[in-house]
Formats: sequence, structure tokens, C-alpha cells
Amino acid sequence: MSAPSRTSRLRVSRKAELFVESVIREMTRVAQAHDALNLAQGFPDFPAPEPLKEAAVRAIRADFNQYAVTWGAAKLRAAIGRFMQERRGVQIDPDEQVTVVCGGTEGMIAAMMGILDPGDEVLIPEPFYENYGPDGILSGAVPVFVPLGDGFRLDVEALRRALTPATRAVVLNTPHNPTGRVFDEQEMDALCAFVLEHDLLLFTDEIYEEILYTGPHQCPLLRPDMAERTVVVSGASKTYSITGWRIGWVISPPALTSGVRKVHDFLTVGAAAPLQEAVAEALLWEDAYYEQMRADYRQRRDLMVRDLRAAGFGCEIPEGAYYVMADCSSLQRPGENDVEFAMRLVRDAGVATVPGSSFYQDAADGAHLTRFCYAKRLETLEAAGQRLRAWAESG
Repeated sequence: MSAPSRTSRLRVSRKAELFVESVIREMTRVAQAHDALNLAQGFPDFPAPEPLKEAAVRAIRADFNQYAVTWGAAKLRAAIGRFMQERRGVQIDPDEQVTVVCGGTEGMIAAMMGILDPGDEVLIPEPFYENYGPDGILSGAVPVFVPLGDGFRLDVEALRRALTPATRAVVLNTPHNPTGRVFDEQEMDALCAFVLEHDLLLFTDEIYEEILYTGPHQCPLLRPDMAERTVVVSGASKTYSITGWRIGWVISPPALTSGVRKVHDFLTVGAAAPLQEAVAEALLWEDAYYEQMRADYRQRRDLMVRDLRAAGFGCEIPEGAYYVMADCSSLQRPGENDVEFAMRLVRDAGVATVPGSSFYQDAADGAHLTRFCYAKRLETLEAAGQRLRAWAESG
């Protein structure tokens, strides 16, 4: 018997072969290479709040420099409980339901790996945040992508048509990345009724929960019978402009918490201890902070939409988060797809975006779209608008 080939084992896993590297993070690298304005990746180019930074410094100097409790410092978990009570009207048990994780990204994969079994199907409305597909694959589950309806409205009937005996969960992101939609009360009522009718779980990505411009946040935990089947993923990254701190959390029914915590423990052990102490203080800030933050983002949003329309892009006014999903078809060359368009835009206009196809299972569905992030200083957005208008006028 001949010896096995030495190279046969030098390959990536079959799981890793099923998805590509992040297009969003890649576009940041492209922006840097072309010295372009980065309206691709969703992080601010302005400072985090001074009181929050000072709180982190105090925590480091107070020697919060070793491991916190794996599933989160008691101070932070208690603050999350108070935040949910005061800002959502939801009572949770921080000891039994909260797992502090290294950002919402880890929160979603830890929740899926800790709760789902191989072969479980997960319904994911599309366009979708690009991590959800790999999250499903890495957890052994099967992602099933279901298109949103006209105007990016939640299409529960389409979810119903995608249902099979293997369906176990639905993933929902609201406020929505990449479209900026905030699913309204009627949409959420229909979704929750569907979940209850078919004995499903609901994984909700609520990382943009405080960045919304129309009505209150629609948290499923407030709806009858949903608390025992809803897993909420959120965090501090977007609300407090600290995407690099990687402080997130999962709020799960007590019966499911152990699964989330065990996976989290072996994925990352725990989030940064001094930063947990600082975020615990921020969660108790008064309403004035959130009101000013939303007013600032509304101003940025309106400027972004105005300049995109002036440059020839088609777009609706976002209702939440800090993205605009723009139709670029009138600016594309014959036969040019969204990736080629985005590369031409970063090269010729000096503005980086995310190609729309990265938010769809079938690249053709997003070939006429590109996503802009407006979590930037006004001067950055004004400069981007000037570049886009000049580029469009130059043909």
C-alpha cells in the first residue's frame, strides 16, 4: 500500500471553502491602498465619547487587567439588565440570561454554535449582513436565504414558503444592515406569529438598536410568548462609537444560556476586562446622550442621501442604522457588475463602498447596488459628496 500523499492533508477545511473572506473588510484595505475616503466598513472616523474613554483609563489604572468572569463582569451584566429595563421595558435576569462576548459578531456565532445542531435550517432574510451565512455554516446549520419584499419590507409569506421540517430558527437584523430599514410593528407582529406558529427560535441582531429615526425600537422580547424563544445579540460598538473595543452581549432564555456560555468560553474566554467596566458606566447614561447621537446621525444621513441623489444614485431615506443601500445602475457601464463598479469608484472617485452582491446569496441580485456608510465626520461626508458629484459629472 502506497503512503498517502503528504499534500493531501495540506488544505483548508470543507467548511472554510464554503464562504469567502469578508468583502466589507477587504474594501477597507482597498480604500487604504487607493488613499480613498472609506464609506465601506461600518465604523466611525470620529472620536468615541470622552467620558467613556476616561472610564476605560480609570479601570485600567484600578487594575481591572486580568480575566473577568468568563460570561461577563457582574457590573456590566447588571448594567445590561438595567439598560433593558429602562430603555426597552424588558426585565431580564443578568445572572441567568446575559453572556458578555467579544462583539456582536462573536455573539451571533457563539449563540448559533451553542444552540443549533448540524442540519438545522435557519431562515435569513436577504439582503443580509455578510456574517450570517458563515455563522450558519460554522455552526453546522444550513442557512436558507429568503428575499425581502418590495421596499425591503419583511415578507413573512416568503419565509412561510421556505419552511421545511428541518427549519429551526429565523435570523432578524433590525435596524437593518445593509438597507437601513426598521421593521415596523405590523412586520414584527407577523414575524412573531410565524415563529410561534411553527415552534421556531428567533435570533435577533439588534446592534443598531439606538440608531433609529422613526418610532421606538421593536424588541421581540416585549411580545407575548417570545421571551422564551428569542436570542438577542447586541453590544456597545455602534451606540458608543467603539467598534474596536469588541464588547457585545447575548441575552438568551435561561434554558439556552449554558450553550451560549460554553461556546463563548472556548472561543474567546472573555471580553476585555477594563473595557467591560467602562461600558457598564455608559449603559447608565441619561437620555440626552442618545437623543444627541440620533440627531447627529440624522444630519449625516440627510447629507449622504442628498449628495448620492445629486451624483445620480437612487436611494431611499434610511430609517435606522448608518448605511444607505444605493442603486448604482444608472452609473454603471454596460455589462459592469457591482464589484467592478465599486473598484472603479474607489479608483476614479476616491470613495470606497461595499458592493451589493456581498449581501446576497446570488451575486446577480445585488449587481445593481452598493452600500455607503455615513458614520463619518461631516467634513468626510462633504468631501465624499464633492468627489462623487465631480466623478459623475466627468462621465
